[in-house]
Formats: sequence, C-alpha cells, structure tokens
Amino acid sequence: MWAEDGGQIIVLVEAFLSNGLGLPTTQREHAERRSAVVRSGTAEARVAITFAAYNAGPCRNLDADNRCGIYERRPLVCRIYPMEINPHIPLNPAAKDCPPQSWETGPQLIVGGTLVDEELATLIERSRQADREDITTKDRICAALGIRTTALKGDGFTAYLPDMAAFASVLDQVQLQPTEQATGEWLFHLSGDDVARDVMACGARVVTEAASDYAFISLRAA
Repeated sequence: MWAEDGGQIIVLVEAFLSNGLGLPTTQREHAERRSAVVRSGTAEARVAITFAAYNAGPCRNLDADNRCGIYERRPLVCRIYPMEINPHIPLNPAAKDCPPQSWETGPQLIVGGTLVDEELATLIERSRQADREDITTKDRICAALGIRTTALKGDGFTAYLPDMAAFASVLDQVQLQPTEQATGEWLFHLSGDDVARDVMACGARVVTEAASDYAFISLRAA
C-alpha cells in the first residue's frame, strides 16, 4: 500500500552467523524466529530484513496540521508506536517523538515492567508474527533486486533505497511464484578489520570494495 501511494521504501539488512557470532545469547530466540537461513562463503548465516517507510523529512501522510491523512488505514508500526516491537529494546520516552505532556496524560503502557494494554500487546504480536512469516518472501525480493550485502548484527546495518517501480514489479512477481527459492549468497560489510577477521575465520565472505548501491550504518561506538 505504501508503494502504491507513491512512498519510498528503505531496506535494512543485518545478519548473524549460525555459530552465534554477532548475537548476544539472550537475543538468539527472537533473532532466529525473524531471520532466514542463508549462505555466505562456506558459512551458514541468518539474515533479517526490514522493509520500512522512508521519509527524508516529516511523514508524507501528515497534513498542514500534522494530522495523519491515512489514519484509518495507517500501517501496523504506526498503530504500535510508541511501543517497541523488539522485546530486547526497553521503552525510552526520551528517544520518542511524543511530546512530554502525552506521557503525563495518556494511559500507562507499562506497569511493573509488563505491558498492560491488551490491544497493543496483540498488535505487537501480529507484527512479530508477520516478521516471521514474511522473511522468506523478503529474501526473494532482495535477491531479485540484487540486494545481497548485509551487516553483522550489532555492528551495523546495510541500507538500500530501491527504485520503487522495480520494487513493485518484483513484489508482484514474488506473489505470483510463492514457492521459488531465493538465489545468491550473502556478503558481509563490516565496520573494521578486526570484525572482518572474525567473520572470515568462520568462512563467511566479506566485501572489500566501497559500497555503490547501499549505505552502511555503523553501530560501533566511536
């Protein structure tokens, strides 16, 4: 729907090796459930792919009064906001765009560390389930678009801004051929030689040339 409305999609990719490199043990179950098993060199990896709306400024659906123009059919992620979908990211009001008064006047979202809004909890579970069910389709879409470079989870993301006409065309093709398998191995773009050595020691392939069709977003502390 976002693409049909003329919106831009950003594709964010991260992966971890199946031996656990790049992934804290406490996050493994959640990460495995939303990732696809792929190959990189002689290594097995698990790649997680996120398709997100991309706006260079304010959301394209906000009117002059900052009211949502598609409120009744707004995306699931908007219905969940300001909660976090990832169970390993705590809710931090300071990191959200909600004005301070909204936290003071609205209903409590979390009590004693537990999400108390049942409707919101249901929406979050719907989003997590979609993540799990759609990962194979996302991998096939990426393969068709030539997206085959990932970052290591915790080290960064690779970010792509695909041509939306091509994206929509590939989406149609994938829906018509739901049983086809994705092809092509994944490569890792890493923040430094030390991380690259660890990944290559596991048998995975690492890119050595500068990025030409994506941006690398480092999560490494300066």
